[in-house]
Amino acid sequence: MAEAIVVGTDGSETAKRAVDEAVRLASALGAEVHVVSAFEPLRGAKIAGAPEGAAKIWQPLPDSHVESTLSQAAAGIRMKNVEVRTHALEKDPADAILEVAEKVGADMIVVGNKGMHSASRFVLGNVPNKVSHRARCNVLIVSTDA
Repeated sequence: MAEAIVVGTDGSETAKRAVDEAVRLASALGAEVHVVSAFEPLRGAKIAGAPEGAAKIWQPLPDSHVESTLSQAAAGIRMKNVEVRTHALEKDPADAILEVAEKVGADMIVVGNKGMHSASRFVLGNVPNKVSHRARCNVLIVSTDA
């Protein structure tokens, strides 16, 4: 069975650096990359000026940005001849990464260091801290500083 590397993305430049590192490692190890993106459902979103019936049909999907982000990441990974699977989950980003890692039996999780140095990490927590403390596999925290 091939190794599995899990990486999270929100489409940001810093997340792309983590994805690039996961792909570099996967290419060297012959591993499969599992790209994870999380979302929160939109509540009370409305289409301004739309008739009541049409608003229900045209309402933005909460996962549409996530699906686009995952599609773009997967296309870039496939261009580097690395196997990739995508996962969109409705939950906290760190919980989503940990769930996928557990489900696929990941050998490694790759996350960026975004948020590790800000004061809000004590109040809100952040993805790399939460993942590094709860993961059941190796975790690589990539420096995303420019």
